[in-house]
Formats: sequence, C-alpha cells, structure tokens
Amino acid sequence: MANLKVQFGSITMKNPLVMASGTFGFGKEYGQLYDIERLGGIATKGLTLEKRSGNTGMRIWETPSGILNSVGLENPGVEAFIKEELPYLNNLNVVKLVNIGGKTLQDYVDAIAMVSKEKADMIELNISCPNVKEGGMAFGITADSTRRIVRAARNATQLPLVVKLSPNAEDIVKAAVVCQEEGADGITLINTVKAMAIDIDKRKSIFDNMYAGLSGPAIKPIALRMVHEVCKNVSIPVMGVGGITTWKDVVEFIMVGATCVQIGTANFIKSTIPLDILEGLEAYMVQEGINSLEEIRGII
Repeated sequence: MANLKVQFGSITMKNPLVMASGTFGFGKEYGQLYDIERLGGIATKGLTLEKRSGNTGMRIWETPSGILNSVGLENPGVEAFIKEELPYLNNLNVVKLVNIGGKTLQDYVDAIAMVSKEKADMIELNISCPNVKEGGMAFGITADSTRRIVRAARNATQLPLVVKLSPNAEDIVKAAVVCQEEGADGITLINTVKAMAIDIDKRKSIFDNMYAGLSGPAIKPIALRMVHEVCKNVSIPVMGVGGITTWKDVVEFIMVGATCVQIGTANFIKSTIPLDILEGLEAYMVQEGINSLEEIRGII
C-alpha cells in the first residue's frame, strides 16, 4: 500500500485531497453519499461576518471545459456556522479549513477572531473572490493590499493561516512572497479566473454582476503554471487547485511543487469523484514504486 500522507506545515493529512471552498458546502450532503472521512480535508463554504444572500440572477453557467459561477458568497454568517455547522465538521476525522471572506479589513479580523475561539484546524483567508463587488478580490490584487490583509489576519489568530490567492493578482509570485513574509503558513492557488458570458438575444451579460469566476479543466494549465512559479519562490507549502478531475491531474500538481490539492468543480461532475481520484493515485504509486509523494514533489 502506498503512503498517501502529506505534511502541510504543522498539519498532517491522511491524503492530499482537500475539497475546495464553495463546492462542498459544509460536508453534510456529500456525507450522505459516501464516507467523507476518507478525504484529507474539507475547506468550508466561504464565510463572512454577517449572513449573505449572494448575487441575484444567473449564478451558474456552463462553458466549454468549465463553469462560470456568480454565487456571491452566499452563506449563513460566522455565528450561525459555529452553532449549526461546525459541530458536524468537528466530529469528522478530516482536516478542517474554515474559509473566511469579507467586505472590510475589520470584517475579516472579527470573523477570524470568532472562529479562532472554536475548534478548527486552519483558517483559509479568501482574498480572491471575483464575485463580490465590495470585498474579496480587492485585497488580493496588489502586493500592498495583500500585505495589509495577511498581516491583520495573522495578528487575529494563532491557528495555521492559509491564504487563497487570486490568479487575477498583478504579480502572483510577489503576492505569495508577501504572504510568507507576513507569517502565512501556506498558500491556496488558484481561485477562479475572472470571466464573462454574453446573452446575444438580450444583448447583455448573462450575469447581473457582469463578470463571474471561471473554474474547471479550462483553467488547469493556468493553475499549474502559477503553482510552479510560486513553489519555486516560497518555502511555505502550497495547495494546488484548478481543474483537477483525475489522479493524473493530482500528480501534475505534486510534480510542480504542490504539497496537496483541492478538488472543486469536479464534485459537480461526479459527486464521488474524490474516491476515484484516490484509488487512481494509489494504484499509480504502487505501479511506479513510489512510497511517498515526497519522492515526486517539485521534480519539475
């Protein structure tokens, strides 16, 4: 049997598969379909200090090799999450990443402080959501704004802090280096790519919010390139995400330097796809005589 364990900073995961924020809810629905304790980790749906109803109009639009989403961080708010969702997650033998977003710096700080009083494994700082006009992405575009938000978040928690960066950043390597300098324990890379779709009959954007986030296999080549660049320039671990649907995709991300990966849009294609990926990954390692993923990590 191959050893699928990975070490992400101070956190040990039974395998490198983490379910990406926004594609797995808080785990309950998928838990009715298969044993989700077989997963390495779960990143919660993006949370904000106050409850959000999300964007109006079209929210999901299929496009070749991917989907566009304009959900807009719909979520119950941090307080409701702590009361209603966190107890379920804490009963699971998986690593738990609580994904936090916000409109203002203070929103982030207050939300992180609340979560940090509870039992959680990591904070995933979402500074890269392209669907919320007033928050998210603005913090992750420039190195200076990234520095301010990561520094504030680091001061607000003793939990391991992972920063989810935007592929739309001015300089992704510089942003990652800033995260490391400000004490982040890891990086998630990438989030969705800013995109749009047009309704030619109505002669306007498909989305009320004009733009949306592109995910799925279409963005994998972009994600691989960015993960490779970042891993060559930081010493903190990276979670690679973007278009992963097969075990081969996982191997590619590990080979360019990722410590672990996140599975997102693939969960909508087939709800049990993480199990297929795990089985394929283990079979590959046995076939190739690979005892640990460390043997192939960052070889490119």
